[in-house]
Amino acid sequence: MVSFASTFPSLVLLLPSPNPSRYSPPPGMICCKFGPELNNEDRCFRRRDVLHSIGAAVGMDLIARSSSFTEVANAADLIQRRQRSEFQSKIKGILYEAIKGNPDIVPSILTLALNDIMTYDKATKSGGPNGSIRFSSEISRPENKGLAAALSLLEESKKEIDSDSKGGPISYADLLQLAAQSAVKSTFLASAIRKCGGNVEKGSLLYSAYGSNGQWGLFDRQFGRSDAQEPDPEGRVPQWDKASVQEMKDKFKAVGFGPRQLAVMSAFIGPDQDATETLLASDPEVLPWVQKYQRSRETVSRTDYEVDLITTLTKLSCLGQQINYEAYSYPVQKIDVTKLKL
Repeated sequence: MVSFASTFPSLVLLLPSPNPSRYSPPPGMICCKFGPELNNEDRCFRRRDVLHSIGAAVGMDLIARSSSFTEVANAADLIQRRQRSEFQSKIKGILYEAIKGNPDIVPSILTLALNDIMTYDKATKSGGPNGSIRFSSEISRPENKGLAAALSLLEESKKEIDSDSKGGPISYADLLQLAAQSAVKSTFLASAIRKCGGNVEKGSLLYSAYGSNGQWGLFDRQFGRSDAQEPDPEGRVPQWDKASVQEMKDKFKAVGFGPRQLAVMSAFIGPDQDATETLLASDPEVLPWVQKYQRSRETVSRTDYEVDLITTLTKLSCLGQQINYEAYSYPVQKIDVTKLKL
């Protein structure tokens, strides 16, 4: 820390002298001690100038201190970001392995995440992706039929995730949405591998070169969702396998989305995406979007479909949430250098 408070000269008011030959400063002037080579007039300054000098010195001192504080704050922020990023990477690795070993459960994971989201009520700002679907009274509802196995798989993954966490257990709200992300990525990668005739190495290279992996930035930053402490109210989520297209449109509209988002989320609505899209295509408002995304999936990059899906899931996955951007961070252990043996 550099202090500027000592950079101005020592100010000493010359006391009146009985000797009339000595210089007497006029009112409003302050005299200072300098070398003998200066005459009396050169030793004096206006009071206003002195106060300005003091103010400037103090201001420079405060700037130096505030800059140091900012540097400390920025360093702490960088540490938290690194901690959260490392924890998130571990989570993704565990979920990737869990899904890789159970590929048939991918559609159920997608619907599980969507149904947790769709309890959101726009009018009351309640519900949403808050992990409430974990409660037995909610997972057992008709709209969640067949999703218990997916929840059990994620609960097993959660145990492994929490056992290695320094910043506290992962919330179910985050777990479900990150699992949906991993499941979506697995479908993107599987499509690239199919385009390469089943060659995993070439398919992985294709996905890395042309895929949408770089579009997940905002989704990844929304990490720190809070869990509900009780089930969300009943009647907010349709039974997708029995709902009409109009009912699906109404539900998406109720949470702030339209036919476009309904079409791009078709893989989340039922176990058979082709069957779901056939149903959605019967509606004239949804049909153009279904066709758009079907054409996109036939291209090498699949850009329109994948980017729109990522964008929609990112928006849906934080409805009603106040993201805690300090979640999962933890105090850094301080090292007592005096105890180090060198």
